[in-house]
Amino acid sequence: MKKHLAIFLFVVLALGLCVPSVFAQASGSVKGTCKDAQGNPIADGIVVWTNSDNGQKYTLKTNKKGEFFSLGLTPGSYLVTLYKNADEMKAGKEMDHVKGFKVTLDENTLDFDVKKEMENAAKGQGVSPEQLKQMQEQQAKAAKETTTVKSLNEKLNAAKTAADAGDFDTAIASLNEATQVDATRDLLWFKLGDYNRLSAAKQTDPAEKQKRLASAVEDYQKAIDLKKSAANDKDPNAAKNLAAYYNNLAEAYAKSNKVDDAVKTYELATQADPTSAAQYYFNEGAVLTNAGKVDDALAAFNKVIAADPNRADAYYWKGVNMIGKATLQGDKMVAPPGTAESFQKYLELQPTGTYADAAKQMLASIGSSVETNYGKKKAAKK
Repeated sequence: MKKHLAIFLFVVLALGLCVPSVFAQASGSVKGTCKDAQGNPIADGIVVWTNSDNGQKYTLKTNKKGEFFSLGLTPGSYLVTLYKNADEMKAGKEMDHVKGFKVTLDENTLDFDVKKEMENAAKGQGVSPEQLKQMQEQQAKAAKETTTVKSLNEKLNAAKTAADAGDFDTAIASLNEATQVDATRDLLWFKLGDYNRLSAAKQTDPAEKQKRLASAVEDYQKAIDLKKSAANDKDPNAAKNLAAYYNNLAEAYAKSNKVDDAVKTYELATQADPTSAAQYYFNEGAVLTNAGKVDDALAAFNKVIAADPNRADAYYWKGVNMIGKATLQGDKMVAPPGTAESFQKYLELQPTGTYADAAKQMLASIGSSVETNYGKKKAAKK
């Protein structure tokens, strides 16, 4: 009995030992090296093997040397596609592909050499070595641009996250790093100017506050110079962006008590983007109002009204500045002609607006009646 049991166990163990070798013979292995258009290894590239017979996919990743290797591929005909990285794969942007590659039970080698493929293609198309070099340089430039833009966007996003949390120092540090990577991007300087300007309001030391405002002015000016010098700028929003740069520069000047510079810069904003002139003239009027320059402020608000006759707050602040020119005749306040009309126009456009109560008080102070029907539906005539 023991003899028979021993024979049985030997058979079972023998069968068990045979199983791996049987399965091993049912699949093959693949390996290869991937190089880009400059002949450099493609690190972290993606090589997708798609079985043309059953649709099964194997996704392999290259190492730092551009190498890939895998066991266990079912023999058959494959479409092999090379991608620069996982993001490019998701976007469907392949670098190269091979159709009908036969995977056998042995070790299968498939190398990708984009540079060599380009050279071979160029020969077949009659491209000269000089033309091929230009093509390769353009591809290298495009690849570098993609890498740079990705890095800069990461720093921009990090800066925004920090600024949104009120941490302007971290935001400023992140954008200073970005400008060191590439100092030719106007958007980087514009956002750096924003964070320097906004951080100034949090400073308790007057000297530090002025220092940050001065930095903001320099940053905005760099952004403006870069935007203006950009040749063949195809951005449809280029004019609006330039005007926005001027607007924020003007605000930095205003915060630095450089009113004249602020006014000149707001005027440049209106010239850059006439479609938004009403907003920039309004900002100019606000700065002049705060500076006590009544006549200049009135001129600015008149420009706002000319550009946008339905801008209610322009009428209110025009009225406020006109009140500033009022005189006393005995106990009566006499305001310049048009003062009451300005407040009444505001109430007509915004009967329950932010300044509605203040407008009514202003009207009462100059002995003018207050229209009470604004915002109410008129009774239908019988």
